[in-house]
Amino acid sequence: MTLLRRSSGARQPSQTCFRQLSARQARSVGGLDVLNRAGILALHDTSNFHHAQHEALRDLAISAADNVPGVDFASISLRHKDQSLETIAATDPLADQIDHVQYELHEGPCYAAVTSDRLVLVNNLAATSDFPRYGARAADLGVGSQLAIQLLHDGEQAGLNLYSKKVEAFDRSTLQLAELFATHAAAILGYANQVEQLEEALHARTDIGTAVGIVMERYGIDRNKAFSFLVRHSNTRNVKVRALAQQVIDGTFKIAPAED
Repeated sequence: MTLLRRSSGARQPSQTCFRQLSARQARSVGGLDVLNRAGILALHDTSNFHHAQHEALRDLAISAADNVPGVDFASISLRHKDQSLETIAATDPLADQIDHVQYELHEGPCYAAVTSDRLVLVNNLAATSDFPRYGARAADLGVGSQLAIQLLHDGEQAGLNLYSKKVEAFDRSTLQLAELFATHAAAILGYANQVEQLEEALHARTDIGTAVGIVMERYGIDRNKAFSFLVRHSNTRNVKVRALAQQVIDGTFKIAPAED
């Protein structure tokens, strides 16, 4: 295993495989306007943010394939909290296919980036000893070189995957630009996660408000007492207020004589 180290000059990577194990560090995403105003507004629309997120990531993957030297196609992989793997953006059907080969084998730069490694570059997939089973499959599919970079994402891990049909396709300039695109992809994922949390909070607030209204009408009490009623029974039953509110809305909430 060879750890990637910085050095001067553009043409650096020439060994079969470089791997960097240290975790990615969060940093500013200035310099590349991946999320335009329309994209930001779409992500603010909580009813449509998943679609907007995937569209923004696909646009970024397309831009990476068009602008990073040596790249023919690209994808973004996500490992969910349940450990399942998914390609959430791809610029070419072959990118999606070769991602799934790595998921199936539990091997390859893409798989390494979403499980352990911070960065993996393989400039000759047919010859690599780091991923022997995957390397042979990738070469048979016409892929010569691959770069995968881990993305920061709260509670989940993701990776930006860059593929080339040529052997020895990537150099130092590839790494530098790929880092920039990876930082922006991580920013999109993080922003969408914040929107998801906001959406969940809004739903909880709506459910609790509805339950408070039902309790007010049922027991002839004011809003503050109705909310206190929910909090008290939430504590005594050791359930979240939102879960209790849902029981009130569904009509499944019952008061035992001891709780009266």
